[in-house]
Amino acid sequence: MIENQSRLYWVAFTLVKGIGAVRFRALLEYFGSAENAWQAPGEALREAGLGQKLVENLLKVRSQVVLEKVWQQIESQGIQVLTWEDQNYPPRLKQVEQPPPVLYLRGDLRPEDDWAVAVVGTRRITAYGQQVAEDVAATLARAGVTVVSGLARGVDGVAHQSALKAGGRTVAILGSGVDHIYPPEHTRLAEQMIARGGVMSDYPPGTPPDAANFPPRNRIISGMSMATVIVEAGIDSGAMITARFAIEQGREVFAVPGNIYGAQSQGPNRLIREGARPLLNPKDLLEALNLNQVVEHRTARSALPTDPVEALLYQLIGAEPVYIDELRAQAGMPIEKVTAALAMMELKGMVRQVGGMNYTKIRDAQADYVAAGES
Repeated sequence: MIENQSRLYWVAFTLVKGIGAVRFRALLEYFGSAENAWQAPGEALREAGLGQKLVENLLKVRSQVVLEKVWQQIESQGIQVLTWEDQNYPPRLKQVEQPPPVLYLRGDLRPEDDWAVAVVGTRRITAYGQQVAEDVAATLARAGVTVVSGLARGVDGVAHQSALKAGGRTVAILGSGVDHIYPPEHTRLAEQMIARGGVMSDYPPGTPPDAANFPPRNRIISGMSMATVIVEAGIDSGAMITARFAIEQGREVFAVPGNIYGAQSQGPNRLIREGARPLLNPKDLLEALNLNQVVEHRTARSALPTDPVEALLYQLIGAEPVYIDELRAQAGMPIEKVTAALAMMELKGMVRQVGGMNYTKIRDAQADYVAAGES
């Protein structure tokens, strides 16, 4: 028995090549649910806006796939499925335009992973690049910041390894299914990461690594992160694609300056010329992003929510954004009292402001209430 039956049909659409976030959202709006869309006849799918070739492809996959077996394989490998509807879907990624409808995860995501920075770069890393990548990742990890990268050879692998050595958390975004670790020599590294972060992909399990898969996954790397650091990169490299995505998403980009004659420094140096922040010291990154307060945030988050005002507001806030004036009216409290309580609840990790003074509930806070009530 599948705990959340609707999740099965979200997974189904990831098996159909050509249906991404835009088409999937259109199908949801037209049919009302992923299940209805999956079971719809061809004519209805065409009316919903799918082209004939894509409809034929969908019907072919539907006739060949036994979804229950797909789900059994996912569960047997300990893979989590996260959708737009899940509270533990990465919140920063959800804010970007057309985020992936489904993410597959081995490991776990925690509230503290909201504070994440991407560290990416060339596979042909120099001794200088290795030293910088190690220092940046270790500095972030020691400050409680999650390091996000792509598990590739070179800068990516060094960043993941350094974060783990520093006792921090790190997450890799793959250009394959999470059951196909690439490169293979990073299999042991991936297993270590699963214990303190995870490996994640929007490609379904069973998807082999393919050159065409890697540029799109870079959008997830930048989308999950507050900022992206480019250590070393060629002009036309995947790291530069990640930087472009970060800029489009309104995220900070830091570039490590390097030898003006070195091929590996051409990318970062160009980014600096175009306005990216030059990273001259890893600690500058913490100050620029105000990441020195991460430990304070974690300490506040661990406090049990015993305040009655917070308890009432928490009950009024759900997964969907609610405006502060509506909360004030429902709670029957002065706006100053509501504002002060919400500020403390944000620090405790109970709620999140999602823009325009709208608030949503954060996962795991409910467990704190249960624990407090039982103690």
